[in-house]
Amino acid sequence: MNNFKNLIVWEKSRQLVHSIYDLSEKLPPTEKYSFASQITRAAVSIPANIAEGCGRATTPDYKRFLGIALGSSYELETFLIIGKDRKWFDESSQQSINLTNEVQKMLQAMIKRL
Repeated sequence: MNNFKNLIVWEKSRQLVHSIYDLSEKLPPTEKYSFASQITRAAVSIPANIAEGCGRATTPDYKRFLGIALGSSYELETFLIIGKDRKWFDESSQQSINLTNEVQKMLQAMIKRL
């Protein structure tokens, strides 16, 4: 349907992935594997599902994968809030939360347009 590499939302979600990997390095040793794995998987799922949706032949399929990406972004946001609540992240995590919210708005707009 689209070349995903030309989508601003895909590029923003890639930036988000990098910021999440940076945050995961700040986790305490007890959370380095379980929580880090969850937040990085949720983050990577966003651009991956955008890309997969672009490769689908129909608009409903494309929309469905954008919806999955959106769901992953809400999951990621929840993990970020929990990490902040647990004081695993400092205030710099707010930048990742803001970027997550920006990606969510872009995905919502795309889904609505379709």
